[in-house]
Amino acid sequence: MRTAIVNLGAILTGNLAAPTASGDAILMDGGLIESVGSVSDEQLQSCDVVIDAAGAIAAPGLIDSHVHITFGDYTPRQRTVGFLESYVHGGTTTSITASEVHTPGRPKDPDGVKALAVAALKCFQDFRPGGMRVHAGSVILEPGLTDEDFAELKAKGVWLAKAGFGAFDDPIEYAPFVQMANRHGMVTTMHTGGSSIPGSSGIWAEHVLAARPTVSFHVNGGPVAIPDEDFPRLVNESDVAMQVCTAGNLRTTLLVADLLKKADRLDRLLIATDTPTGSGIMPLGMLYMMTHLCSLGGMAPEIAVTAAAGNNARVYGLNCGILAPGRDADVIVMDACAGGSKNDALAAISNGDVPAIAAVITAGIPRFVGRSRNTPAPIKNVRVASNKVLAEFSG
Repeated sequence: MRTAIVNLGAILTGNLAAPTASGDAILMDGGLIESVGSVSDEQLQSCDVVIDAAGAIAAPGLIDSHVHITFGDYTPRQRTVGFLESYVHGGTTTSITASEVHTPGRPKDPDGVKALAVAALKCFQDFRPGGMRVHAGSVILEPGLTDEDFAELKAKGVWLAKAGFGAFDDPIEYAPFVQMANRHGMVTTMHTGGSSIPGSSGIWAEHVLAARPTVSFHVNGGPVAIPDEDFPRLVNESDVAMQVCTAGNLRTTLLVADLLKKADRLDRLLIATDTPTGSGIMPLGMLYMMTHLCSLGGMAPEIAVTAAAGNNARVYGLNCGILAPGRDADVIVMDACAGGSKNDALAAISNGDVPAIAAVITAGIPRFVGRSRNTPAPIKNVRVASNKVLAEFSG
């Protein structure tokens, strides 16, 4: 499908090095972004769908790098069907598994955890709930896994490994297993903070520094945070990406962002939700994190977008998350909510207001245009201006 968005008020790229782009249009074709900034009349004539943004703001689709999926669009933790599709209506176009730890009766032996990771990976390869990309299949590190096991998993396509819920007596014992996964080119993630489910252990800075995972999961608490004195150690003694989640501690979220800004390492800040968990299902969780960082922490909205999109894409090696030619055509259109005190999405976010999601496009295909099921309506009349396909794109 060939799709264009025109009459944009601003373009947020998701790229920390250049967080905004000039121009007022985006052209997509074949699931990829063709151009950012301008679209010619001739190009518009060749489009299947043209969306008139009416001055609203484009951003890359948000990437939630901490989603507890199981199988299908269902969460046994909250006994809810359709939560992933609902997250799309909150602007989240990509979800990354935090391991299938909530699968009922999940196995804990090496063969079982390998089988679970491979099965989850394959189940989501061609399943896109609401148009969302779901990267599933994270092997849960358990005693007994060997170097050969990681080689086998990588050969089968599994590229994620999670430390934090295994049957280890001391969290320090995760270190050699994380390092084995690292050697096989996996993205490794580590629960950080107090225990989140019965039987799991608290993991502090000393354990993360010993293991050196790619990502320190919910470093602000999931839901309980590490001690304050641990945060400077993670910032200054490692290059580990530091993920802050909606289902964590807000005070330490702001602390992490401030420490990374002072160290000139905001490239290491990742926004996620850590849901569904006991904290619930949060379709607008990514947006809430952005508004907290901006309204309470003084962060510029375009930088919050990079933490919610481009930074996650870079750390996890994804082609989405940045609006640039050749990148995946996952785009959202945001505006201030009708009835609010602000006139555009950036001012709303800085004010602490959740923005209206006025359109979501994934793989170049409009999933809805006009208004989200989960946010108030936008101020501006974002609409389909031209449509040559047999589909309508209302929310």
